Amino acid sequence: MMNGLLFITHRTERYSYLQSVEIALQGGCRRIQLRMKDAAPEEVEQTGKQALTLCTHYGAELYIDDHVDVCKNLGATGVHLGKTDMSPALARRTLGKNFIIGGTANTFEDIARLFAEGVDYIGLGPFRFTHTKKNLSPVLGWAGYRDILSQCRQADIHLPVVAIGGITIADIPDLMRTGIAGIAMSSAILSADEPVAQTQRIIATIRSSETG
Repeated sequence: MMNGLLFITHRTERYSYLQSVEIALQGGCRRIQLRMKDAAPEEVEQTGKQALTLCTHYGAELYIDDHVDVCKNLGATGVHLGKTDMSPALARRTLGKNFIIGGTANTFEDIARLFAEGVDYIGLGPFRFTHTKKNLSPVLGWAGYRDILSQCRQADIHLPVVAIGGITIADIPDLMRTGIAGIAMSSAILSADEPVAQTQRIIATIRSSETG
């Protein structure tokens, strides 16, 4: 189940990709997505190997963004596919049934298509504008999540949905009430003065929102 916090790696002036992975892990996050946009597959695989070692040490899952072959070569938990990446159906043929495949969606129609192609979870966004992503789709806001999740229930589509895109800790309680399974974050953690403590606070907020 893709619930709780999913950390998306991000290189900043302060932290490398691997340092960002370790920060999230130290804060208690157990789902990491290695996202290295514009990096060569060889570089992603090299960094992914080190990230996988860290994740294994902490008992965490590692997902590779975009690169299906890297995911397979490393034996990562799964892959996350954007709208312009390999189709989930082809990725499934490449990876087999033992890997988790996620897909990016912005609309209910996206989710219905991804569901038909056999994804295991949905990354739905963006919630609001974010600088970490180019070519941003229309922002959804709370109303967008509420409406899309309602359409999913009506269509009997039951996939874990992870909210992503410019989310802050203050947004979590209302977002969780829309029926999403989890929250994906990057900048809200890495821009904090104490990112490990911020990760812990975010996880605590998600858990209290699940039970609240």
